Amino acid sequence: MTASPACTRRALLCMAAAGAALAARPALAGLALPLSASLPDELAQALARHQPLVVMVSLRGCPFCEVVRNNYLGPMHEREGLPVVQVDMLDERPTRDTAGQPTTHGALVRAWGVKVAPTVLFIGAQGKEVAPRLAGGPHDFYSASLDGRLEQARRATTG
Repeated sequence: MTASPACTRRALLCMAAAGAALAARPALAGLALPLSASLPDELAQALARHQPLVVMVSLRGCPFCEVVRNNYLGPMHEREGLPVVQVDMLDERPTRDTAGQPTTHGALVRAWGVKVAPTVLFIGAQGKEVAPRLAGGPHDFYSASLDGRLEQARRATTG
């Protein structure tokens, strides 16, 4: 038995509508990463767990940032407790730099010289970067690049 063209068209429209509804659901909008409020406090918590602090520099509306947040850092933060905070490139939200001085997210990004979103930094003792930055959107070997830098940062932090 074959379906009539009208029935097939209706089924396709229903599937398309269902897909659009799922895509618009807030639960699928993305994982949230905590926004930095005080890098010294966030770093102290990470170091107490013998971990580096992972800082994701992002930009509101950046699709590559969404991918890094939703597919890499967010799941690691939720499942493994990876200490990670987010700093928005253009946000004037207050925070404290690694020396404890008041600043804003945007000023912090400028001070770090970050020009690309997303950029992931790995911060260790004394607020020093302990592994190379991972700049730019995901690529074929993004997971391996992230894992390698995290391993390097963990070695520097514990050892």
